[in-house]
Amino acid sequence: MSPSTDLRPNEETVALAAPNDASLRFIGHIETPWNNRADCPRQGHHDGPECRLVLHPVWAAALNGLAAYPVIEVLYWLDRSRRDLLTQSPKHNGETVGTFALRSPVRPNPIGTSLVRLIGINGHIVRVRGLDCLNGTPLLDIKPNRCDFTPQALPK
Repeated sequence: MSPSTDLRPNEETVALAAPNDASLRFIGHIETPWNNRADCPRQGHHDGPECRLVLHPVWAAALNGLAAYPVIEVLYWLDRSRRDLLTQSPKHNGETVGTFALRSPVRPNPIGTSLVRLIGINGHIVRVRGLDCLNGTPLLDIKPNRCDFTPQALPK
């Protein structure tokens, strides 16, 4: 859905000024088989197609140790999403609810998250399964799955 797309019944928008209150640094981009939203799955699956997180080469060393985690969390910027909907009517049921009650990519700050299965790392490229975003989506961050991450005790 883009800002020029017609609204569904009961959907409501808000007029917004251009955002200028945060600065994000994209660390790369994501390569997936999906070039339009209609083909993209609603939720990724760990047996889905292989996708690639292509980091800017300067971030390659930041991947050290990541291979120890079979599941990682990927955060990305849904750059082709509209950002002005207060309420939405999902096409699968048509019930109107507030944007924050949905996992829709259409939100004021369109940050997507996916828990993905790590397949491998080669230099600055991370191969995964389980994404649900469009090809070329800007990559924000990568983290170990919080359920698998146990911090070491701090020395006393």
